[in-house]
Amino acid sequence: MMMFTYSLLASVFFCTGLSVKSIYPCDKHMFLSNVHICSSLFNKSMETSGHHERCTWPAVKRIYNQLKLCVDLWAKKSLCLSRGSLVDDFFQEVHREYFASCGQVQDPPLPTMILLIAPGIIATLFLPLLCIKLTTWNIEMPNTLGL
Repeated sequence: MMMFTYSLLASVFFCTGLSVKSIYPCDKHMFLSNVHICSSLFNKSMETSGHHERCTWPAVKRIYNQLKLCVDLWAKKSLCLSRGSLVDDFFQEVHREYFASCGQVQDPPLPTMILLIAPGIIATLFLPLLCIKLTTWNIEMPNTLGL
């Protein structure tokens, strides 16, 4: 029974790659040189996007996903997938460089603000007048009793 447990654990480690990660360290040089190749297309696309003035996220989402797939591939090949790894550092730098303005909330233009706020103000001002009109409206009841 004990031998079966050891063989089962060994097969799990070998199949999932956990044993390889503990034996071989991250190949930092391989990762960095290939990630540089991955990021070249992304950097060229971002140069023309105007990322300094506004958030360009929706327009570059497809290119960003390609960058992520490429970086993840090289992280897996170079065994650099651990938490707090080079991958995290790389993407933090990408976000700092290209998506710094995406977290900033900007007010909409003035005409849009007026169209959003005006109905609420108008309803608030005219609702009391409507209530007064409805409560003081003198409705004559028909005289069905013959009085």
